[in-house]
Amino acid sequence: MTDQTPETTQLFLTAAMPCPYLPGRMERKLFTHLSGRRASMLHQLLSDNGFRRSQNLIYRPACEGCNACQSVRIVTREFTASRRFRRVQRSNDDIGIAVRPTAATLEQYDLFKRYLEARHDGGGMTQMSYQDYEYMVEDTPVQSVLVEYRLRDTPDQKLVAVALTDVMPDGLSMVYSFYDPDFAHRSLGTFLILDHIAQVRSAGLSYVYLGYWVPDSPKMAYKGDYRPLEVQCGPQGWKRLAE
Repeated sequence: MTDQTPETTQLFLTAAMPCPYLPGRMERKLFTHLSGRRASMLHQLLSDNGFRRSQNLIYRPACEGCNACQSVRIVTREFTASRRFRRVQRSNDDIGIAVRPTAATLEQYDLFKRYLEARHDGGGMTQMSYQDYEYMVEDTPVQSVLVEYRLRDTPDQKLVAVALTDVMPDGLSMVYSFYDPDFAHRSLGTFLILDHIAQVRSAGLSYVYLGYWVPDSPKMAYKGDYRPLEVQCGPQGWKRLAE
C-alpha cells in the first residue's frame, strides 16, 4: 500500500462542468486520493485548507474567476441556539440517536432514495444503486461513522434520518445527510446539525465542519444561520465571519 505524505501527494484538476449552485457558471475541482497509513493525517491537513472528502477522494473547488464556495465550520463552544433552533430541538425530542459503524443497510438506502427523489429529483445522485450507496458510505480511508436517528415511540423504531460523518481531531465533519421527506415539517436537516454541535461539545472538541457555503445559492445559504461561523480564507487560515 502506498504510504502517502503531503510531500508526495499529487493533485489533479477536473474538466469544467456546469456549476450545481450558481446558474450559468462552470466549476472545476482540485482533488487527490486518500490512501495508506497517513490518510487521516492528510485528510486533516487538507480539510484545514478547505478541502472536503468524498469516499476516498478529497477535493476543493478551483473555478476560474470564482470563489463563491467557501469552506465553513461552526465554533461550537460559542454557539447559542436561537429561539427557532430551540423550537426544532423540542419538536424532535422523541428521536433516539445512535452512532454506528459505516456499514450500509437496505433500510438506509430506501430512505436515501426517497430523500433524493423528493429533494433532488433530476440530480445525478438519484441514479445511484445500492452498491453505489455502499461505496459512498463504506469506502472511507479515515475514521467515519453513521449517525442514525429513529422515532422512539413507533413500534419499529422508524428510521427518519442518517448522517455520514467524519471524526476529526478537533470536531466532526458532516459529509452527507438525508432524512424522511414525510417529516420535513420537523426541520430534520437543522436538527441533525444541532445534534452534531451537541456531540462535539460533549466530546470537548471545537468545530462542526459544514462543507461549502455559497451565500448566493438558495440550496446552501442556510449554513450562514449557524453562528459563530468561521470561513477558510486560504493562506490566511480560518477567519470569523462578521455578524
